[in-house]
Amino acid sequence: MSTLSSKTIAVIMGGGAGTRLYPLTHSRAKPAVPIGGKYRLVDIPISNSINAHINRIFVISQYNSASLNKHIKNTYQFGHFAQGFVDILAAEQTPDNSNWLQGTADAVRHSLKHIYNTANFEYVLVLSGDQLYQMDFNKMLEHHVQTGADFSIATIPVKKEDATHLGILKVDGATCVTAFVEKPIATVLDQWKSPTSTEMKMQGREYLASMGIYIFNKKVLQTLLLDTFKHAVDFGKEVIPNSISSLKVSSFQYEGYWTDIGNISSFFYANLHLTENIPFFNLFDESRVIFTRPRMLPPVKIIGKSSIDKALLSEGSIIHSSYIQHALIGVRSRIGHHTHISDAYIMGNDFYETLEDIAFNATNNIPPVGIGENCKIHHAIIDKNCRIGNHVTIVGGDHLKDVDTPLYTVQNGIVVVKKRALLPDNFTIS
Repeated sequence: MSTLSSKTIAVIMGGGAGTRLYPLTHSRAKPAVPIGGKYRLVDIPISNSINAHINRIFVISQYNSASLNKHIKNTYQFGHFAQGFVDILAAEQTPDNSNWLQGTADAVRHSLKHIYNTANFEYVLVLSGDQLYQMDFNKMLEHHVQTGADFSIATIPVKKEDATHLGILKVDGATCVTAFVEKPIATVLDQWKSPTSTEMKMQGREYLASMGIYIFNKKVLQTLLLDTFKHAVDFGKEVIPNSISSLKVSSFQYEGYWTDIGNISSFFYANLHLTENIPFFNLFDESRVIFTRPRMLPPVKIIGKSSIDKALLSEGSIIHSSYIQHALIGVRSRIGHHTHISDAYIMGNDFYETLEDIAFNATNNIPPVGIGENCKIHHAIIDKNCRIGNHVTIVGGDHLKDVDTPLYTVQNGIVVVKKRALLPDNFTIS
């Protein structure tokens, strides 16, 4: 463990209502949304922290927090004699404040009394719970100390067409942040170019976007939230831009893969890209392990002749002779005979049905949990614990209009079958 990491506490934002990820966030917090077949979004910032030997971690939760809290409790246990922890800080009303959390800065402010009871730390690493990336936080910590910053912001070079959707920073010849603008209009962008590497410039990435990852000196954070901006709600919109003129703010440029899981489209394509031969986000890098709940499930079982290409198959799944291409198959999935799955994310199931359960449900025309026989699923997300009957067709694409029904949602051509939905035999979405 490095000296700097041992002096650092990580604080992960549990997210707001996550409306742009609906219906995946209808009954769960955004950081609890399953990703990569077997993980949860919150596993990403926690794993990045642990890989950097930052093992004192708080997760601030509020909306739909039950599944998030359960996942963290069942996953991250450091042992009775270890100093590390992953603790949940649930939103609470107190005699001093009867309001719920209003934003990122407000959430940290309300949690300071718990965070600052932790002994022997000098830096606070603030992270989002809904981003996909693999960063070495030790490098950012070293940069923060070397530049003598009051607080540091992780930035990523982006192209002009992306800059209008993000918070853009401007830096001087070194790394000192001199200005900030939220979602600048295209006509003023030329004024917001910053120095980036030769490789980034060749790609047209000359604008520095905030990644929503911050390192604060302990006393600086306390002063900002309790004194200077004691009514501020958000870091990105209020605290950060209004601190640049009075504090030394440093930019730490990161040139690796990073994506904000902000909506169904970004979530869908980030997952599908994991099936590529060399994905941007590497789940197989042993130096940057992604930790998650150890489920002790059996291996994947494949029965009959199947065609499987560019797919991630999660443990405990049972796959009958099927065609699976460019897809993720989540834990405990059941895929029936002669079913075709392509460009899809099947999230899997939280339980196995017994043979007795399956027989009993069959007498009531209730399909088993999983995907039935002779189905076609394309350009879709099937949430957990769904019952998809036989001969079901789900074909997403640009031909579909956005719609929300009790069983499924369509957003930007992507069909999302809702958690625990039952689609009877011969059901069609196309």
